[in-house]
Amino acid sequence: MVGPPYDCVANPLGAVRLTFDKAVSDGLNPSTSDDQDWGVVDLFRQFLFDNDGFPQVPILNATSVKYIQPNTLVRVRAMVQDMLGNEFYVGAYKDGSTWKTNKYSDVCQQQMDLSPDMRLWERRLLYCVPVPGMNSWAEPLEFLTNQHRNWTSQREKRQRDGDETVDHMELGSNQDFQVSPCKRMREEGCPSSSEVQLNLENGDTTAVFCPRSDIDATSFPCVVKVYNSPESDIKLNEIFEFIGVLSFDSEPSVNQEESDQLSSSLYEDELAQLPSVKVPRIHCIAHRKLDVQDFVQGSPSSESNPALIKRIRDSLLTHLTTVLGNDGVAAQFLLLHLLSRVHGRIDAVAVGKLSLNLTGFSKETASIFASPLTLAMKKLLPFTQHIPLTIEYLNTACLAPKKDYQANRLVPGVLQLAEGSHLIIDETQLQAGTLNSIGVENARSLKNLTELQKVEYDFQYYKMDMPADVQLLILSEGKSNLLPADLVLPFQPASTMSSEILDETVLQAWRWYLANLRSLTHSISPEMQPVVENDLVAAKQADRSLGASDMSRLLSMGRLMSLSYGDTCLSAEHWQMVKEMERLRKERVR
Repeated sequence: MVGPPYDCVANPLGAVRLTFDKAVSDGLNPSTSDDQDWGVVDLFRQFLFDNDGFPQVPILNATSVKYIQPNTLVRVRAMVQDMLGNEFYVGAYKDGSTWKTNKYSDVCQQQMDLSPDMRLWERRLLYCVPVPGMNSWAEPLEFLTNQHRNWTSQREKRQRDGDETVDHMELGSNQDFQVSPCKRMREEGCPSSSEVQLNLENGDTTAVFCPRSDIDATSFPCVVKVYNSPESDIKLNEIFEFIGVLSFDSEPSVNQEESDQLSSSLYEDELAQLPSVKVPRIHCIAHRKLDVQDFVQGSPSSESNPALIKRIRDSLLTHLTTVLGNDGVAAQFLLLHLLSRVHGRIDAVAVGKLSLNLTGFSKETASIFASPLTLAMKKLLPFTQHIPLTIEYLNTACLAPKKDYQANRLVPGVLQLAEGSHLIIDETQLQAGTLNSIGVENARSLKNLTELQKVEYDFQYYKMDMPADVQLLILSEGKSNLLPADLVLPFQPASTMSSEILDETVLQAWRWYLANLRSLTHSISPEMQPVVENDLVAAKQADRSLGASDMSRLLSMGRLMSLSYGDTCLSAEHWQMVKEMERLRKERVR
């Protein structure tokens, strides 16, 4: 069987241009047809998912960027931190009588003169960053290690063989593809600062990319350019896996100055004009939205086995009890808290959230239990954050994102988090003091996130509430005055925490359990509805202070208790367990 005349990973632009030439020969007329897909997406989807090409595509991050060649196919997992609007680009043009395309690339494959046949197309610009608070175990580290080993051996082989054109497979002629300056840079060493400065002075803003060896993996941004996708497909703060063509050392055209002027006139956003040496570009061919469970490695052998799920639940509950100093009641509430998520909104109410305020954390108690608890969350959940709350922090921190119109950028804040993130707020160091205007705004932002699961973004001329789905765990000495949690539980440890040696297989089972069971659907059967209603009425009669939020919380606890056993329908047994937990909590609060 004869394979395709292109390599979708090593030379994706060759595949794009070949399909474009075929479409034109089959009757596509770029001068009359708007920007449209001419079979590229189907071609790559077939390669990625039907022909098992997906594992061959390297993951781009701060480590792997030192090994990946430009103009090759990559995939990146990132959160959409800002939307930079749209940019126009020359998508198709005529070279003599032959139509050519620039789609999925930053620069033209050859010198391009202004012509009436030039077709301007449009693409969306997204500024993407690594998921805030992502823990190292959520990355496929072993796979990356293998990739680095393979790429390094391939590079060494190319150096031995002197093959400088292996990066671009021939498509009839290789005149459109020249040896990448980035490849030469990696083989000969990084250019000196004077050479880089000379390039910039000459107008070459696409200077070669020379990554530093100490790049922080948590601050590795990229601009993703999206083609032919409805705006509703991608939203702010969502996590996506983008698969596309990497661009970070585009070769300057012969007439660079005129080309730069033409390109700059089409950009609407200043960030889009940043050289790729600063922000790598991904020209997206395919993308998919990711959820928390997509970051969990491995799964139990039988996902639907109730006995297996119960064993995982019991072992996880034992672990949480140990972390909390043998406080079994606190461990039960913490387990429900870790399974909670916002699964609906009714007016201003975020249905499903279950924030937890553990009180009784003095400075001495916090020194013993707070750090192990934070570490336990890092080992169990893919995205975790920790805020040690003080007056100074409130008065100086930037919690809510703000629009900077001068730079035309959304300046990120600490509370710009991805869906499914976990946030520990430690109030044990909070002293009496005076809040300035920034502190008041920050306190209000934290309160809104706790109560409404919303973060107010400041656009200077107006403010906009953005929905969130963040699990909040508050540690405080008394009931928090700043953050009105759904559950307030006095922490009562019976002993100090004993050290545990956790097996990686056990950790993977716990991670799978928390990530997958939280996403299950849930319902209350017609038989259980009158039972629940009668119990809620009785609870209201016994305690007139109970409000609608308390009733909603009890229903959420019932749902989470069922899900913790892998059940999607509330049973009488699980509802009874919820009532008993609430009774024990009230005894502590009194």
